[in-house]
Amino acid sequence: MKPEIIGMIGPKSDESVSKGREVHVIGGGIDPDYIAAFSKAHEDSGFDKVLVGYSSSSADGFLIALHAAANTTKLGYLIAHRPGFVSPTVLARKVATLDHLTKGRIALHIISGGGDSEQQRDGDFLNHTERYNRSEEFMEILKKLWMSSSEIDHSGEYYKFIQAKSDINCFQTPHVPLYFGGASEIALDVATRQCDVFAMWGEPLGAVSAKIDAIKTRMKANGRNKNDIKFSVSTRPIVAESEKEAWDMAHEILDGVLKTNQRSMHGSGKERLQSVGAKNLVDFAKQGDILDDRLYMPIAAATGGSGNTTALVGTADQVSDSLLNYYKIGCSTLLIRGFDPFNDAVYWGKELIPLLREKIKNYSNQNKDY
Repeated sequence: MKPEIIGMIGPKSDESVSKGREVHVIGGGIDPDYIAAFSKAHEDSGFDKVLVGYSSSSADGFLIALHAAANTTKLGYLIAHRPGFVSPTVLARKVATLDHLTKGRIALHIISGGGDSEQQRDGDFLNHTERYNRSEEFMEILKKLWMSSSEIDHSGEYYKFIQAKSDINCFQTPHVPLYFGGASEIALDVATRQCDVFAMWGEPLGAVSAKIDAIKTRMKANGRNKNDIKFSVSTRPIVAESEKEAWDMAHEILDGVLKTNQRSMHGSGKERLQSVGAKNLVDFAKQGDILDDRLYMPIAAATGGSGNTTALVGTADQVSDSLLNYYKIGCSTLLIRGFDPFNDAVYWGKELIPLLREKIKNYSNQNKDY
C-alpha cells in the first residue's frame, strides 16, 4: 500500500493560545499570508495532503484550499464538508472545478455533523441517524454526477432534482476521493457502501484493527472488493530529541489544556459526547493514561474526546515506529498534526516523516506489500 501522510492547516494562528496548547486550528478569523506559509511548510516537510477543517463559524474551506493550492505546487487538500447546506448538484460542479484548477490535488472529507447545536447554527435540525442517511444519499449523488455524461434525475429522501448535469467531470479518475468517518453502526454501514477512505481517530491498535475488520466484513456483504476502501488513522504526535523531553512536553500540554479549560469549537463537553467516537476515546482513556507503547490518552479525556486529541509521545524514531504499527494493520493514510501546529509541521519534516517513509518502504519491500 502506498502511504499517504496528511497534516492540517488553519486560516489563522491563534496568538491568544500559548505555544503547544492549540487543540483546534480552524477558527479565529483568517490570514492569507499565514495560510500560504502554513501550506508551504507542510509541502516542504514532505506531507502528501493537508486537511482543511469545517465548523459552523470558520472561514470557507474551499476558498482556503484554493488560496493554499495557488501558493504550493504538489501538496493536496482534503476539504471537510457537511452535507445539508449546499445542493449536491452544486457541490459536484464546485469540487470538479477545483480539482481541475489544482490539477488533481483535491479530496473531499464528508462529515455528517458535530453535536446538535453545532449543526443548528447552520440551520440543520436533523438527528444523528438522519444526518448519516443524508450523507449517504449525498455521496451517491456526487459520484453519479461526476461519472455520468448525461442528465440525471433523482428523487430520494433528502434530495430531488430533474436532468441535473455537470459539464465537467473530475480531473482525477474515476473521481475526487471521498473520505468519511464515524464510529456508530450506521456510520460503518454508510462508509462501507460509499467512501473511498474510511477515517478513524487514534484509538489503540487493537480497536483500530477491529474496526477495519468490521468494515471489511460489511464490504463483502455489500459486494465491494477488499481494496475498494483504504483506511486512515489520526493522531497528534508529541516529538522531541529525547523521550524524557517528549513526555515533559506532553504533561505541559495537558496542564495547559486543564488550566485554560480549553473547549473544542463544537461547544460544551456534553455536546461533544453526542459523538460515538468521542465517547469511545473517553472510555479508552479510562483504561489508562498510556495505551499500547506510547498512545497518551489524558488530553483526549480532558477535551471530552474532542476531535483528534490522542497523542503519540516520544522521539522521532519511537513515534515513527508507532505510526508504522498502524500502517502494518492496514492504515495506509496517517493523519498527523501537532499541538504547536505550524512549528510541528516544520520540525517533523526534518526527521519524523523521512524516518516514517523509510520504515514503511522497508516493511513493504520485506512483505511484498505494494
